[in-house]
Amino acid sequence: MNLRIGFGIDFHQLTEGRELWLGGIKVPHSKGALGHSDADVLLHAICDAMLGAACLGDIGVHFPDTDNSFKNIDSKILLQKSFELIKKEGYSIVNIDSSLCLQEPKIKKYIAEMQAAIAAILSLSVNDVSIKATTTEKMGFVGREEGLVAYATILLQKS
Repeated sequence: MNLRIGFGIDFHQLTEGRELWLGGIKVPHSKGALGHSDADVLLHAICDAMLGAACLGDIGVHFPDTDNSFKNIDSKILLQKSFELIKKEGYSIVNIDSSLCLQEPKIKKYIAEMQAAIAAILSLSVNDVSIKATTTEKMGFVGREEGLVAYATILLQKS
């Protein structure tokens, strides 16, 4: 099969005293995502989509939160390592479509910078990295600003 589709999803709690990293950039906010790494939900969802499309498991298989070498790691490194894993299998990325779900902060003004950061790591054009954002209209844990979610879909092709 020459084309493979992958889907990734990630959730993290929001807490005070942590930086908020989304799409490889630091976004100013009073809360940050709680996690073993920098807890960048968008990059984690993209990693899972990429790994899943290549049938290589998920981010936890390759970068477990029980391994202290990944403690507070920059998720851009995890994205790069995931990309290297799929390249070893002979895949390249066609495009990514992703959505961030959070009540606050509004991230529209950061999307271009996120696209550029992700595209640079994955050797893509920014036009091949779609990032959208939505709220839950104040419903659920996202609406109460207790956490955030990211979804990613990726298309791989055999090189």
